[in-house]
Amino acid sequence: MHSEWLMGIDLGGTKTEVILMDRQSNEHFRKRVPTPARDYRATLETIRSLVLAAESKAGVSGLPLGIGIPGSISGITGNVKNGNSTWLNGQPMKDDLSSLLARPVTVTNDANCLALSEATDGAGKGHNVVFAAILGTGCGAGVSINGRILTGPNGVAGEWGHNPLAWTPQTELDQRPCFCGRYGCNETFLSGTGLSLTHRLRHGQNLPAKTITENARDGDKAASATLNRYLDHLTCGLAAVINVLDPDIIVLGGGMSNAEQIYQELTLRLPNYVFGGECGTPVVRAVHGDSSGVRGAAWLGKLVGST
Repeated sequence: MHSEWLMGIDLGGTKTEVILMDRQSNEHFRKRVPTPARDYRATLETIRSLVLAAESKAGVSGLPLGIGIPGSISGITGNVKNGNSTWLNGQPMKDDLSSLLARPVTVTNDANCLALSEATDGAGKGHNVVFAAILGTGCGAGVSINGRILTGPNGVAGEWGHNPLAWTPQTELDQRPCFCGRYGCNETFLSGTGLSLTHRLRHGQNLPAKTITENARDGDKAASATLNRYLDHLTCGLAAVINVLDPDIIVLGGGMSNAEQIYQELTLRLPNYVFGGECGTPVVRAVHGDSSGVRGAAWLGKLVGST
C-alpha cells in the first residue's frame, strides 16, 4: 500500500536510529536517540517511538520494518543470540516487535545491514557477491548475494569475527580472550579494541585505536609498528575469506575502515596469503559510512514488503 516508503532501525549498544527513505535512495527523515542499556522492554518502546515519529513524517502507518541488531536471530528458537548487547540475548525480539507494532518485522545482524546497504546503492553496487565487514569496537561481517542477505540455517553466515585469525601461532591466539568464550577470534585482532590490545602487548601503552592510527600517520615509530602488524592481521583475516568465498568485492565499515593505510597496503599483501599467489579482489571503504547500518535496515524493509 505504501510501496514508495522504506523504513529501517539500527539498534546499537549506545544509540538507536530510524530512517525513512524512498526507493530512489533519498532520505526523508532520520532520528537518533540513546539506547536504554540493559533494559529490553525499554528498548522495544524506544523502537516503537522512533517508528511512530518516522510514520508521522510520512503521513502513513503500518510500514514494513527492517531492524539491524548487534546479534542474530536463532533459526531454532527464533530468539536473539550472540549479541554483545547481552540484554537482548534469549529474547523473542522479532515476535515481540511484530506484536507491538502490528506489522511485518525482519530482524538481522547489523553487519548484514551494512552488506545489503553497500550492495544496493553503495560501494558494492553492481557486484553479485559482496562481503562487508565492520571493523569497529567489535568485528562482524555480512554477505550479500544478488542483492539479498545470506543468513544460513543457523543465522550466522558472515560471522567472520568469531573465527580464529588464520595463520597465527597458538601462543598469540591464547593472549586474546573473546567475549564469546574462546580465544584468538578475528574480533580480538581486527577491531579497534584489537588494535589497542596489539599496541599494549607490543609496547606497554594503553591507547585508543584512533590515537594509534593518527600517531602512525604522523610518523610515530611504535604506532607505525603496531599498525603494520594490524595490517598483517587484517590481510590474514580477509585472505581466509577470499579462499572460502572469493567475493566480487570486500567493503569495510566501522572506525578502523577510516585508516587510509588499509587500502594502500592490502592490495600488496593479500597475494601472499590468497591461494595461488594472486588476488584481484578490490577492498574498499563503505560509501555510506556509519549510515550504512540504518540504510541497510531500510532496504531490508523492502525485502519484507516484497515477500
